Amino acid sequence: MAKAKRIKSFSARFSADVIDKLEAHSNRLGESKARVAERLIDEGLRVEEFPGIIFRSGPTGRRAGIAGGPDVWEVIRDLKQAASEGAKDPIKAVAIVAGLDRSKIELAAAYYAAHPEDVDDRIRMEAESAERLRRALGIDPAA
Repeated sequence: MAKAKRIKSFSARFSADVIDKLEAHSNRLGESKARVAERLIDEGLRVEEFPGIIFRSGPTGRRAGIAGGPDVWEVIRDLKQAASEGAKDPIKAVAIVAGLDRSKIELAAAYYAAHPEDVDDRIRMEAESAERLRRALGIDPAA
């Protein structure tokens, strides 16, 4: 789990249109305006820092992805596996298998270097979900 974040407040003025959109969006999501605004600002800053990274919604929450490509966690999972299997150049190995440009793999790696807890949490959640599914289906992972 990601560690608790330090909280600070600030005051800002936005146009009435932006506030109306924020309010409507937060109502649709069932989240506070403050929480939605914080998430959108954080994601916007990350997108600015890492051009080519986008954020996607899904049943398990929002996650970072590569525009026109897979989620960051998938790339990092594959990089870790390639490295553990002794690949001389894990980025090249993943690029070939995934059919992605090396630059996209490097983008995912750069994002991971800046936000490892977020990506590691997602990898862990996906592994736990896959394990629950295997157990529910009675699939032996050793088979």
